[in-house]
Amino acid sequence: MQHDNKRYVERDRDWHPAAYTPGYKTSVARSPSQALVSLQAPSVSELTGPDFRRLRMGPHDNDLLLNYREDPALAGAAGLPVGERIIMFGRVIDQFGKPVPHTLVEMWQANAGGRYRHKKDAYLAPLDPNFGGVGRCLTDDQGWYRFRTIKPGPYPWGNGINTWRPAHIHVSVMGPAISTRLVTQMYFEGDPLIPICPIVQTLNDQEAVETMIGRLDMARSRPMDCLAYRFDLVVRGELQTYFENQ
Repeated sequence: MQHDNKRYVERDRDWHPAAYTPGYKTSVARSPSQALVSLQAPSVSELTGPDFRRLRMGPHDNDLLLNYREDPALAGAAGLPVGERIIMFGRVIDQFGKPVPHTLVEMWQANAGGRYRHKKDAYLAPLDPNFGGVGRCLTDDQGWYRFRTIKPGPYPWGNGINTWRPAHIHVSVMGPAISTRLVTQMYFEGDPLIPICPIVQTLNDQEAVETMIGRLDMARSRPMDCLAYRFDLVVRGELQTYFENQ
């Protein structure tokens, strides 16, 4: 992400877990077995990227209650998805509170039953015929983004005998180049599965965990419609949101 060199604050890398973390079983196969190679001469693609200000969005790209039925390849989705309707919103800012405008924020999630619309997801929860589980939007001049969706359900995974992932929404935010794309997850405050999740337990600092928790915001909730959760994304420095790919 871009930053002001005169006011740069180095990221605290102690937040990040070791690549080899046996408690999170898939990290065993994914972790590098040899020393990492530093790219001393980055290519043009690593220094430049798309300008999202002219990206044309669909009318409901950020509304997961409606956008699946509008996909012409999915004719047949006609109703609303099942589940607790929520608003997810926040700002993309730098470490000093300066907004990051006109950047692409993408999100994807499981449905209310905890199942993704993906061919490799074999969880026994049913697919929702009216829910695709993906959305995107651009931040405005002040760095704000907003999605309307349903609250995803937790789901079991094969890390242990009875291991469950907390309800979460995956979030991606683009920097000034493709190589600066950042990915994280938003959990929901108060979820008892958060502290016992093996992935969360790889983090060394509770403050890092707190950066990934969306907070209930009753002022932004819509009466008789949606609860709202605020999730700000800090893209650089000591107050940075924990991102998975760093």
